[in-house]
Amino acid sequence: MQPRIPIPADRPWRVLGLMSGTSADGVDAVAIEVDPGAFEAGRPFRRLLGHMALPYSRELHEEVLDAASNRLDPAGLCILQRRLGDHHAKAAGQLCGTLGIHPDLASLHGQTVQHHPEHGASLQLADPYVLVEALGCPVVWDLRRRDLAVGGQGAPLVPLPERWLHGPGPWLALNLGGIANLTVWDGKSTRAWDTGPGMSLLDLAAKLWLDLPFDPDGIHATGTVAMPLLSRWLAHPYFQAAPPKSTGREVFGAAWFEAERHLLEPLPLSDRLATLAAFSAATIAVEATRSRPWPAGMRGLVSGGGARHRRLRAELDGRLQLTLGDDLAFPSGAREAVSWALLGAASAMGLPGHLPEVTGASRSRVLGSWVWP
Repeated sequence: MQPRIPIPADRPWRVLGLMSGTSADGVDAVAIEVDPGAFEAGRPFRRLLGHMALPYSRELHEEVLDAASNRLDPAGLCILQRRLGDHHAKAAGQLCGTLGIHPDLASLHGQTVQHHPEHGASLQLADPYVLVEALGCPVVWDLRRRDLAVGGQGAPLVPLPERWLHGPGPWLALNLGGIANLTVWDGKSTRAWDTGPGMSLLDLAAKLWLDLPFDPDGIHATGTVAMPLLSRWLAHPYFQAAPPKSTGREVFGAAWFEAERHLLEPLPLSDRLATLAAFSAATIAVEATRSRPWPAGMRGLVSGGGARHRRLRAELDGRLQLTLGDDLAFPSGAREAVSWALLGAASAMGLPGHLPEVTGASRSRVLGSWVWP
């Protein structure tokens, strides 16, 4: 198979992956080696060359949250697109400078600020042209909208890379970002979808009540869960819908938090945070039951920033009925960026990067748009 872009075929590709997740806290940049001839065998990943995280400034973080909450006008969105492009280019340039490499291609996720799969629409911001000028290599971006164009949810797109990375099943991989998602591979078929809030609501609570961007290790979430609130929240229509489905801060973000805040504030702070942690854990457990019965030997793996939240992990241990081990294959925050690098390499090879049975797309498509140096 010939690659679609003019990069060497006689050595492993050096591929950058740039991921800005629903936590909206910054950019994770990775450089990996990819064997372009090993996609057919399902083992294209060779090794991680390096990883770095470049946090957003407080101002940029606030602008992203404003965009997700419909508080930015078109001019603000336009300028945010460029500012995010500059930030991604800075992260990529610093990583390449540290490693002393010139990448063969880069795969840019961008910052999701709106996601409306019911309307076939999703918006990720970060100017790819700025990245091309900074790196001097081809950049593939806007990978979600091709899936949406053929009737899919545009998410989740990481299940196929998860199969390339985790190998033979059975396993369940849970990612605890701003929005939580799980992938289940039983050795024969893949099921994956967004389960609901991961850290999005807990981070909003930390910002409001702790004046912190997040609650470090969940050390303040030590109280008693308010069961009536938990029952109320679990009745949300999202948890009644069957996959394929995906969600974001439009559903479980600032608007949800403000609507429910008055019910939380009479509680002690430790109870508020414990209840929000229990909500994330309970939604994951409820959604995970859709993939049962699990075959013998099912492994449970957890990654993402929420994996370090003690109360959330304790609530998961009590509800999920599956032991979750920390996914230590990559540094914290790097896994989704690695997945995105693999999706970019698949696009370069002219290979589909999504699973229609997961997203609901009507057919397989090569994902993304390319920008050239």
